[in-house]
Amino acid sequence: MTHLQALDPKEATGRSRELFEGIQAKLGMVPNMMKTMGNSSVVLEGYLNLSEILGKGSLGGKLGELLALTVAENNACNYCLSAHSFIGEKLVGIDTETLETARGAVNNDPKIAAALQFAKTLIEKNGRVSAEDVDTVKAAGYSDGAVGEIVAHVALNIFTNYFNNTANTDIDFPEVKAKIKPDFPVAEATLLK
Repeated sequence: MTHLQALDPKEATGRSRELFEGIQAKLGMVPNMMKTMGNSSVVLEGYLNLSEILGKGSLGGKLGELLALTVAENNACNYCLSAHSFIGEKLVGIDTETLETARGAVNNDPKIAAALQFAKTLIEKNGRVSAEDVDTVKAAGYSDGAVGEIVAHVALNIFTNYFNNTANTDIDFPEVKAKIKPDFPVAEATLLK
């Protein structure tokens, strides 16, 4: 059961309605995550703007999708795992084995593997990476700007993971479930008697 309700794009008003119309025109649908973000047009517009601008960066769409999968697995976000597995395969053309291994920050290309591992390290260290961590990803061939873009991709995906985990968004893609479990159990509130 969802914790935050998705808006019906036909019933939305104001800026959210405008954003939904743009998403519908571009994608042919409005995914449930975006319908739910539309409860606050600034949340939806902020997500869309950062996502769009990162898509124009030096990392490219393929690495962006692989980074999204690494982050989603580490945050146990089934919505994002499902969405990015679908997008990666159907829209970007990434084979299923590569999508699967990206979830564990693994890739056959050492440069891509370094970016995925750096993303995982960012998450594990809450962004407090060492000079050695940064030097390792730069030694794989990433410029200072590209390292900044990796950080931005991680931040964007943490945002969507946290949003979808909070909302318990209905998954509207073929479902993919996280293999890892959160470090702490999510318990339902109980009343003390």
